[in-house]
Amino acid sequence: MCWYCAAPVSAPEPIGRSLRCESCGRDIRSCRNCRFYSPGSSGDCREPQAAADPPRDRERANFCEWFSLDPGLRSFGAGSGPGQKSADMQKSEKDREDARRAFDNLFTTNG
Repeated sequence: MCWYCAAPVSAPEPIGRSLRCESCGRDIRSCRNCRFYSPGSSGDCREPQAAADPPRDRERANFCEWFSLDPGLRSFGAGSGPGQKSADMQKSEKDREDARRAFDNLFTTNG
């Protein structure tokens, strides 16, 4: 699935640099779609050789030799597809909304 819109990625490997998501138009061959992408790691990448010279923009296409589409992004569950978010993304958004609401309630006075 596209990291941005959760649309399925059906293109075969190797993923070309110019391939874009059919749903949202984002670059597919980007760090965000790579199996080695790991925010917080050196260069945000678990591949040591790739982390030595990381791309500046993790959301744009790049020429990384170690790019491999994250296998978890290829599969999608029932109810997912173009324009729909995965259950994990929906849960994460709900958790953020709940946390934001609880935070805002700390500063709300009753009466």
